[in-house]
Amino acid sequence: SPVVGLTGGIGAGKSTVEKLFAELGIPCVDTDRIAHQLTAVGGAAMAALCAAFGADIQHADGSLDRERMRQKVFADANERRRLEAILHPMIFDESLRQLAQLDAPYILLAVPLLFESSCYQDIVAESLLVDCEPSLQRERVMLRSGLPAAQVEAIIAAQMPRALRRERADSVLDNNGDLALLSLQVASVGGGWAYRA
Repeated sequence: SPVVGLTGGIGAGKSTVEKLFAELGIPCVDTDRIAHQLTAVGGAAMAALCAAFGADIQHADGSLDRERMRQKVFADANERRRLEAILHPMIFDESLRQLAQLDAPYILLAVPLLFESSCYQDIVAESLLVDCEPSLQRERVMLRSGLPAAQVEAIIAAQMPRALRRERADSVLDNNGDLALLSLQVASVGGGWAYRA
């Protein structure tokens, strides 16, 4: 099955778009979900992460303390690279494993940093960007996560600039409006891919 890379900045609405495609019968392999599985209780990445960053990065139950890890890596680019060097290959391998098990006219592969991650370029036939105004993005992230504005700004600033993402995407879904409008766009672009496949 052809693979469509789904991407977008934090708070753009990737999860909502995944659900809308699921309603059309299109499955999605989500790298964020895989990352959560790898760092949950008994997760395959936890031993390597504790060895690299110390046992204090885990909760008492053995799952990753995301807040502590976030503080470590956002303050230091080298630490972030160390984290990525452990997690990214594991996420990539598990993505391939899950994609191989699915059969559909096409499959979504949700990768927040799709354009920054060269390893995914070879397996993605097309890219689909979920995009919205930065003010809306900030509002959604703060509402969802409870993070302070300064931290949300830092996360957004660390991601690829919006204009560059829009330039690199094969298709763009505009998520500035309501759910009905987004749903119409998904049906339109999704129907086009199903027809081509």
